Amino acid sequence: MRAAAAAVALTALAATAACGGGTPTGGGAGDESPKTLTYWASNQGPSIEADKEILTPELKKFEQQTGIKVELEVVPWADLLNRILAATTSGQGPDVLNIGNTWSASLQATGALLPWDAQNFAKIGGRDRFVESALASAGAPGKDPAAVPLYSMAYALYYNKKMFADAGIGKPPATWDELVAAGKTLSKDGKWALGVEGSNLSNNIHQVFVLAKQHGADFFDASGEPDFTSDGAVAAVKQYVGFMAEHKIVAPGNAEYAQNQSLQDFANDKTAMILWQTAATTLASHGMKPDEWGIAPVPVPSGTPGTGQNVNSMVAGINMAVFKNTDNLDGALRFVKFMTSDEEQKILNKTYGSIPPVKSAQQDPAFDSPDLAVLRDTLATSAAPLPQVPAESQFETAVGTAVKELFADAAAGRPITTELVRERLTKAQQQMP
Repeated sequence: MRAAAAAVALTALAATAACGGGTPTGGGAGDESPKTLTYWASNQGPSIEADKEILTPELKKFEQQTGIKVELEVVPWADLLNRILAATTSGQGPDVLNIGNTWSASLQATGALLPWDAQNFAKIGGRDRFVESALASAGAPGKDPAAVPLYSMAYALYYNKKMFADAGIGKPPATWDELVAAGKTLSKDGKWALGVEGSNLSNNIHQVFVLAKQHGADFFDASGEPDFTSDGAVAAVKQYVGFMAEHKIVAPGNAEYAQNQSLQDFANDKTAMILWQTAATTLASHGMKPDEWGIAPVPVPSGTPGTGQNVNSMVAGINMAVFKNTDNLDGALRFVKFMTSDEEQKILNKTYGSIPPVKSAQQDPAFDSPDLAVLRDTLATSAAPLPQVPAESQFETAVGTAVKELFADAAAGRPITTELVRERLTKAQQQMP
């Protein structure tokens, strides 16, 4: 899922669900035209309008091939989960929609999404077309996936070459100790080493999930129960907020960032490093040329990225789901087949700077560029999926909010102690169902 995504509190969802979400067209509420589909796309590009410009020609192509018109709505990440959950309650949703892959099990538990059994996979070319690591983030283990992968992503360390050169730093950091050391050299004269999105709940989760893995911990136990207060989980959150609170390599104002402001700072030579998914398109939209930034794997405690305590990314990505009560199931399946075809996978993933989760499309030479090679190798060797448990979306809200509050404390100059972190995570765990 993209770093701009933001989950919403479960209590808020209960209040909004009764209001309905999306449109009735094609979503099980009386579609009058089987030649029409509604599609909620997630905001993948620099703006909603940019996504419309990218997707509209492809949807026209589908219409020319099938006679089926696709009514597109690009939904901002801040609204998407709320809209989807409201639609699962009201039954008034789109035919086809994008979901952040971390939400797959949570949305699967609602029963509103079409299960991708062998029969449905056969209608889009078969399950074997997809990379298995991407399918691992499409629903709970042991169940038919609730969605199919559309775009695959991973986190990487992006660094500003000019700022590194001006500071006399010859290469990107490979370990967190190296990052902190470089960060103290870079953070001066109103410029800062590392950008974060301290008010973006899902981005917070993505970062602390990886750090927890590196501390030998997870936020759920083997039975799927929350385990937010283990020593490793506490250490992970303290480490992440500590880049601002302890090491002073993150600007205090980043505590309020939630809308990709850290990428704009990076492009404007105000911040030297960001931890991000597939940032190339957005950096270009801010006027940054490809040779002005470099990319490297996210740091690890020691050694090189890998499995276990050297995991350095969550398996990020966007999945495509079908509402089970669609009145145009055949058209919806044809649309998913179109969007996951080799041709469309190459076009869309090239445009968005992501990696195709379709094996054959991934072999295209376009995905061998240095930046995409880092992301592809990370997905293949050192990324782990977030827990595919029904309570995952509530976890993003509860722990993401705890991290947001700790960043606010750090920005205000309050000490971020182990005891304070454990207290906030205990409160977060108490909010879980």
